Amino acid sequence: MRQISIERSIEGLDGTLGHRVYTVLRDQILNMSLEPGFVLRKGALCEQLGVSRSPVAEALGKLSSEGLVDIVPQSATRVSRLSLSTIKEESFLREAIEVAAVAKIARERNEEQLSKLSRNLRLQNLLIEDGDHAGFFEADVEFHNLVLQFTGFPKVIAAADHLSLQLLRARMLLLPEKGRPREAVDEHQEILNAIISKDGKAAGASMAAHLRQLIDRLTPLESAHPEFFRKS
Repeated sequence: MRQISIERSIEGLDGTLGHRVYTVLRDQILNMSLEPGFVLRKGALCEQLGVSRSPVAEALGKLSSEGLVDIVPQSATRVSRLSLSTIKEESFLREAIEVAAVAKIARERNEEQLSKLSRNLRLQNLLIEDGDHAGFFEADVEFHNLVLQFTGFPKVIAAADHLSLQLLRARMLLLPEKGRPREAVDEHQEILNAIISKDGKAAGASMAAHLRQLIDRLTPLESAHPEFFRKS
């Protein structure tokens, strides 16, 4: 029987014990260290994290509400499998939010925001040169998070985060993508150029084009990794 492996300690994290367990498990699920379909056994989790069953149960309940864990009473608790239809829906909703967000900040942006976006793009280029695919993925996600953050609407950020959980997991299966990081940086630069020019329409169009190509790359994953996807 395969043993669970938790690569991160709850020590040093903020919040209640249950929230810290939730944070560790959520991170492991999103980065695919805990793969879709993996059975989560409370006893093993308690032993590895050094906690009682109560915070583990609390964490699993919260993960279940986010669709990251499937809890079947009197049976097993598993990391939820991916659904291509859900991924497409998340992508559709995320596009609607980000296109509106980038158009807004293009009209209202300030120099500090431009500096942060430019700095992020420089980092992306350095990570590509270093061949750091995982680091580039994080910087890519941060670029989009900055766009959402600059709207000044906290609920927009929270909604986009919740709508991207399955999408984030699926994207991890694409790493590393030969040639794609460079293309993504060029697309990010096009978005930033539109923001610099205060052209909301062009910024929105560039963001939409950037996001839509992702589905074409994600769709073949269902055939390539059937063990990670729900059966139709």
